[in-house]
Amino acid sequence: MKLTVLILTKNEEKNIERAIKSVLDIAEEIVVLDSGSTDRTVEIAKNLGAKVFFREFDTYPDQINYGFSICNGDWILVLDADEEVSEKLRENIKRELENPKFDCYEIPRRTYYLGRFLKYVWYPEYRKRLFRKGKVRYEGKLHEEVICDGKVGRLEGDLYHYSYKNLYHQFIKTIDYARSMAEIMHSEGKKFKLYKLIINPFVIFFKLYFLKLGFLEGTRGLIIAFSGFLYVFLKYAFLYELKLKEKYKDKLWL
Repeated sequence: MKLTVLILTKNEEKNIERAIKSVLDIAEEIVVLDSGSTDRTVEIAKNLGAKVFFREFDTYPDQINYGFSICNGDWILVLDADEEVSEKLRENIKRELENPKFDCYEIPRRTYYLGRFLKYVWYPEYRKRLFRKGKVRYEGKLHEEVICDGKVGRLEGDLYHYSYKNLYHQFIKTIDYARSMAEIMHSEGKKFKLYKLIINPFVIFFKLYFLKLGFLEGTRGLIIAFSGFLYVFLKYAFLYELKLKEKYKDKLWL
């Protein structure tokens, strides 16, 4: 079974080498779909033997679905540029593709956060990442949904995720995600509810810190739970702002 690894990139020179090297011994083809990097991402990818293509980014589902069309493998492994395939996962992918029992596989993802890998919170984040070509499509807007036309199984072995450079990077992304989600909710006609602004942030904090065992991560877990609180609070705060703009239009300074 021929395996193609598909990686989407834009200005990932600090991550792309690690990602590509982690799959060199299992991939017969590595496809990098770039959306206009201005750093050394493309150069590094080409030097490591990857095939590099360009497509202007519109939405993540459209970008990834286009990427599938330029992959030649019987199987596709989707890898983010800030991810790395662990040795155990590589071994299990090779073994499974010798006699595949499913059409799509979920893989556990483990996040590297503030100097070490997390053991409880954000783990395992199962992601559908390995599948037969033609069996999967991506849908959605901000948080994409992976639709598999076939049987779904799971693989052992972690997919390492180096998501945040530092806390500043994390909270900037948190604010951006919250605003983007509010815009999506507004475009879909979702109404602002004050009780959601008040209650839902505490719900996600409780879930991350207690139900997901964030308290066992020490200070890291507390920061993660607060980031979830902040994301949900800002999501509804931004939605409220958008409703005000729609109601009063140019009468406000917003």
